[in-house]
Amino acid sequence: MKLNPEFITHLTNDEAILVPLGGAQFHGIVRGNATLGAILERLKQDTTEAQIVESMCREYDASEETVAADVHRVVEQLRGIGAIDG
Repeated sequence: MKLNPEFITHLTNDEAILVPLGGAQFHGIVRGNATLGAILERLKQDTTEAQIVESMCREYDASEETVAADVHRVVEQLRGIGAIDG
């Protein structure tokens, strides 16, 4: 899976913004925290949910269970608005 090219991201230290381009089905702006930003960055390359979890567990001091739940929730929400291909 990978971020749909019809969406662009803007990341700061503590906020992530996902914006659809003209061809996207979704019309709105997604705003989130640094966790969303970390997931969006990983979705810029073809990846799997498990790979995202593994990568984030190496970077953040959180349990694998917590990271996996957060990643799954975000991925499902992004799929729901058409922001993920595959």
